[in-house]
Amino acid sequence: MVVDDERILRVTIADDLKDAGYLVREYANAQAALIDLKEFEPNIVITDVKMPGLSGIELLSKIKRFNADIAVIVMTAHGTIETAVQTMKLGAYDYLLKPFVKDEILLMIERICELHTIKNENKILRKNIEQKFDFSTYIGESEVNKEIYNLINLIAEKDSTVLIIGETGTGKEHITNIIHYNSQRKNKPLIKVSCAILSREIFESELFGHVKGAFTGADQDKKGRFELADGGTLYLDDIDDIPLDLQVKLLRVLQESEIEKVGSAATQKIDIRIIASTKKNLRQMVNEGKFREDLYYRLNIFPINLLPLRERKKDIKIIFKHYVQKYLNNINASIDNEVFNVLEKYPWPGNIRELKNIAERMVILSSNDSIIEVKHIPIGIRNPIETDINKIIGNKTLEETLSEIEIASIKLALEKSKQNKTKAADILGIPPSTLRTKMDKYKLG
Repeated sequence: MVVDDERILRVTIADDLKDAGYLVREYANAQAALIDLKEFEPNIVITDVKMPGLSGIELLSKIKRFNADIAVIVMTAHGTIETAVQTMKLGAYDYLLKPFVKDEILLMIERICELHTIKNENKILRKNIEQKFDFSTYIGESEVNKEIYNLINLIAEKDSTVLIIGETGTGKEHITNIIHYNSQRKNKPLIKVSCAILSREIFESELFGHVKGAFTGADQDKKGRFELADGGTLYLDDIDDIPLDLQVKLLRVLQESEIEKVGSAATQKIDIRIIASTKKNLRQMVNEGKFREDLYYRLNIFPINLLPLRERKKDIKIIFKHYVQKYLNNINASIDNEVFNVLEKYPWPGNIRELKNIAERMVILSSNDSIIEVKHIPIGIRNPIETDINKIIGNKTLEETLSEIEIASIKLALEKSKQNKTKAADILGIPPSTLRTKMDKYKLG
């Protein structure tokens, strides 16, 4: 929209913008523009400040009440520049001093369009994130899974510290994402720290930041993860790996809600929510003197214990189907029921993460078939080699045990070599003739 009572200027601006490819409507006064505002729904309004009747400032105010996302450019003469600055405080995007050239206004509009595109992309990205981490994305049908679902639903809207306990691959980080993006802090940062990969030398600086000159190489101030997470959530993964002598500093931050940068005696207030995770038994570590008891109690305000997949086999089917559908771009897949029988017998040491990877692999392997079948399951899943010596031996004789291990090893080598017996023999480190003899012995085709 171009609004100006001076016809020549108004028409000139409108023509220039039309030539540049924009859809433009022009108005001789603010009242006419307001009548058309709801129907036209412009992205940009260019208006003069001084006009008969309703002024440009009043028009700006009404536009912002109607839709704050509409960008308003104010045109003003040199004598009214103070008024133009005032309009900026009222929400105008920018102002143009008369007289101005065509390129000046086109450049300003181009910048607004770029900003509008970025805002739209951010809205889409935020919507995608909210969908990705909706409560419904925590999948499972077992009773324990329903209990976890209820817990994260309850705690998300609170501000309490959360401690998530579970083996690798059980979904600790995913639950952290769900809690944050469904909390009042969802529009603030979610900062993640892996305590396991930070060396002791940089640990304190990474968490709390440092000031210039704090140590050799500190040539400028640096914000730590706590400061970066201010207003939002800080996720401390593998909390058990924090050095014992630094745990007291973490405890102080949790208790006082303030940090002290390395090399500085000044304290700085912060407002963050802590979510920590561990795959170890912190209570046992406390008893062994490897973890501070006071820090343990401060973290253990709202514990969430995640069972490994092998202990909630009822969830394997629904989780597997979810990931298969995801990798097939939401196309319903046809899956042989025997597939689920095989998957439920496997111990899943890598838990959900491993099941997700296997689902992706099976989708790729079945791309030329109309159904996902047992043959698409990797041999190591179909015939897992037990690592527990008691389970391997059981009541078997030594000869029976060795035979089972040989069979599993041969099958695995054949799979890796894509049934090429010469290559399989090379993998096993035996002559091809020996492999053929053993395959005949065990009737392996």
